Amino acid sequence: MMYSWLITTSMAIGILLMQPTEEKSKSPLPKEKKSVEVLQRLVSIDNVCAWPNLTKLEDGSIHASIFNQPSHARREGSVEVWSTKDGGLFWEKTGVPAAHDKGTNRMNVAAGSNQNDELVVVASGWELKPGETPDAPMDLVGVLRAWVSVSGDGGKKWKTYKNGFPEAEAGMTEFIPFGDILPAQDGSLRLLAYAQSLDKEINKVSLFRSDDQGKSWNWISHLSDASGPTAFAGGHNETAFYQTGPKTWIAAARRWKAGAAMDLFISEDDGESWKYLQQLTEERQHPGHITTMDNGDLLLTYGNRIPGEFGVAVKFSSDQGKTWSEEFLVVDDLKSSDCGYPSSVQLPDGSIMTAFYSNGNAVHDRYHMGTVIWKKP
Repeated sequence: MMYSWLITTSMAIGILLMQPTEEKSKSPLPKEKKSVEVLQRLVSIDNVCAWPNLTKLEDGSIHASIFNQPSHARREGSVEVWSTKDGGLFWEKTGVPAAHDKGTNRMNVAAGSNQNDELVVVASGWELKPGETPDAPMDLVGVLRAWVSVSGDGGKKWKTYKNGFPEAEAGMTEFIPFGDILPAQDGSLRLLAYAQSLDKEINKVSLFRSDDQGKSWNWISHLSDASGPTAFAGGHNETAFYQTGPKTWIAAARRWKAGAAMDLFISEDDGESWKYLQQLTEERQHPGHITTMDNGDLLLTYGNRIPGEFGVAVKFSSDQGKTWSEEFLVVDDLKSSDCGYPSSVQLPDGSIMTAFYSNGNAVHDRYHMGTVIWKKP
């Protein structure tokens, strides 16, 4: 992809717009990889590592839950919510659902909305200690128990429930929430979180349920626990999921080992048990996000850390996740594999907005939350 660049500013945030040109790339993509039509590219929130999670409320506003520091976990920081009411052109900081305590950060989130159209954020993070020198990154000590936060005013004010999420399983770290908080067809809320064994040998992914609009959560099942068909990967961690029928859920889970591809799982008993189906992406393509589009198709968005393609890729399914399309590249020009973690929403005009993080590209050499607005091929 080649782009012409226009730099503007808004609300003290650098906005970077990119419009496609007809100039051919000097480094053409592999023939088997196609690209979507990009309508706009922006640096939406500058100087943050972000790992964005997007939630759209009934009024059309879109809210990004992010980590607010330009560091890959090695700095004190908090989870912030930034919001847009114009389809992603301009963003402003709305509130802080999980403010960190001294010597810690809050950075890993699952986010969504409940049946009352309230924002719900579940956030964990790390206990930290100073590095060897004053200028060195801080060292990670241990995972913090997740907090639950709920906002009824679009993210401005938050009520936090510090004991609302279950404590760690024996021999494992505290749970690390990831991805969307989704309303189930039975009226409950669901989310996924993972944990690592204290010896770092295995990862486990668990499904949780809330029956009080997200204030408290209960463990339901292991999606992957490093046994049986998931033993080859040492289990899985960051996992996207989506409900495709009254009792059917699908999930795209990142392998802990075996090349960090994503694997497809299914539950046909409302999350009580899960079955491994197949490999879903190439190695170094993770983690993912699943949502539905206006025509009923599923959209799988995922980070792409294959050299020469650093960015974001997508696939589509027209049969509720049973089969998936070829891969399309949405962003392929980021400077390193320190990128990805995309989240997508469809806009009223049918285009798709995908938020992602990057530690820089050819014209913007800092951590930032980028957004790209594009059309399905």
